[in-house]
Amino acid sequence: MPATDQHLSIPVGDTAVSADYARPDSPAGPVPTVVVAHGAGAGMEHPFLRGFTDALNVLGLATLRFNFPYREAGRKFPDRPPLAIATWRAVMDTAAEQATVNGDTGPVWACGKSFGGRMASMAVAEGMPAAGLIYLGYPLHPPGKPEKLRDEHLYGLATPMLFLQGSRDTFATAALLEDVVARIGPTAVLQWVDGGDHSFAVAGAKRPADQVGASLAAPVADFIRASGG
Repeated sequence: MPATDQHLSIPVGDTAVSADYARPDSPAGPVPTVVVAHGAGAGMEHPFLRGFTDALNVLGLATLRFNFPYREAGRKFPDRPPLAIATWRAVMDTAAEQATVNGDTGPVWACGKSFGGRMASMAVAEGMPAAGLIYLGYPLHPPGKPEKLRDEHLYGLATPMLFLQGSRDTFATAALLEDVVARIGPTAVLQWVDGGDHSFAVAGAKRPADQVGASLAAPVADFIRASGG
């Protein structure tokens, strides 16, 4: 059974964002924590993210899902990077505090769907501590605009990185993403989800969003543990 969520309110400047923290009931050894950010078009309660974090809990990892301020306020346009990065910092600090309270000694990872993952990488590039980064569909470029790459900050990152990407994702031309990952070096791993689009939906295989999210938990858990988590 998935762990029970603990609802949190995390201060970010003069506002606060909602978060849900959960950890396994009877962990075997140190528990890694995966902090998970939503994409630009949906908040932390989207079934995809809930399915993903529930499955991570079943696999023995703690999770913390959160909203960015724009989503908390009911706005549609994503926050600018300075506010999104400040939010990431505040949430990662809270995740570390929760781990300490629960006696966990495992690492704290930053993970995000699309926009959320890109903002996590920018936060780490600006000095935010994280054991590693997980990208659930990295938005390398806008659809149809491969010349507008969002990659410059990635090459200075030394943390382990897993790029989970649908092979039909229009936000990342396959050859371009493969080149970016190769240029980052051995700390970065690219794993394709065959037939998946930017939401990891596969044509002809109709699955609820929570099941799609849950299907990504095992490769993420495997990568974290292989990286020392």
